Amino acid sequence: MKKIDIHIHIGKLLHSKPGLTVRDALNFMDELEIEKACVMSIENPEEVDYYVTSKQVLRYCRQQPDRLIPFCNVDPRRGNPGKFDPYPIIARYVDMGCKGLGEMLGGLWIDDPLQMDMYEVCQKLKLPVMLHIDKYRNMDEIGLPHLEKILKTFPDVTYIGHAYHWWSEISADIKDEDRFQYPEGAIKPGGRLDELLQKYDNIYADLSAGSGYNALTRDPAFMKEFMTRNQDKVLFGTDIVYKGHDIQQHTAVESLGLSKEVKQKIYYSNAEGLLNL
Repeated sequence: MKKIDIHIHIGKLLHSKPGLTVRDALNFMDELEIEKACVMSIENPEEVDYYVTSKQVLRYCRQQPDRLIPFCNVDPRRGNPGKFDPYPIIARYVDMGCKGLGEMLGGLWIDDPLQMDMYEVCQKLKLPVMLHIDKYRNMDEIGLPHLEKILKTFPDVTYIGHAYHWWSEISADIKDEDRFQYPEGAIKPGGRLDELLQKYDNIYADLSAGSGYNALTRDPAFMKEFMTRNQDKVLFGTDIVYKGHDIQQHTAVESLGLSKEVKQKIYYSNAEGLLNL
C-alpha cells in the first residue's frame, strides 16, 4: 500500500552515524512503498549534533520535487530579545517551496511568547507545524494544557504531535518521567491524547520515531481501537535519521489487523489532505 511519510531527515545529524543522502532516502522510501516524504529542517541547537538548515532541505528536495516535500525551520530565539520577526524569513521559505514548519525542537515551553509568534506566522501562511514534545523541547505539563492553549489560540494552524511526551499522553496513568522515556505495559483508557484528537480539528498524531513505535506496540489491542477511533487524525511517519536506521513503523501498523480503509487513511489520505497535495 502506497504511503506518505510525514517525517524524515536527510543530511548528517549525528556525529556517530552516517547521514542520509537524497539517494539513500529514495532507496528507503522505495523499500517501504513511500511515494512522498516530508523532509524536516533542524535549526534549533537542542536534540542533534549538526544543523540541517531550511536552505539545505530545499536543495535536497529540488533534486526530487515529485517525492520530497520541504519543511522549513526558524529558531525564534535569534536576534535581540523581543525584536525578532520570523514572518519575512518563513514567508521567503514558503515562496521557495516549503510546505510546513518543522521540526520544532526548541528548548522552550510550547506556549512561550516566542513560540506563539511562530504559530501566528504559520496561521497567516497556512503552514502545518511539526511539534517535537518532550521534557526538554516544546515543554508542557502532564495533561498538555499548554498545547491545548495553542490549539485554541490559533485554530487555523494544523499541529502534528510527535515524540516522548506526546505519545505518553495516550495513557491516563502517565507519570512525569514518561515525558522522556518509552512507557511499558497496558495503556489505561481515558488518556489526554484521545481527548485532544477527538475535540480539536487542528491536531494530528505522527507515528514516527521510537515514541510512535512504542505506542503502537505496547498494547496492540488498545492501539487497534485507538487507530480506528482516530483514523482521520493519525499520520504515518518514520523519522529516519541516519543510513541503516532500523525502522519498523510499517510492520507495527500491519500487525494491528486494521481494515484496509483505515490503513489507507493513516498511510496516505490524511497526509494528502493535510498537505493539500
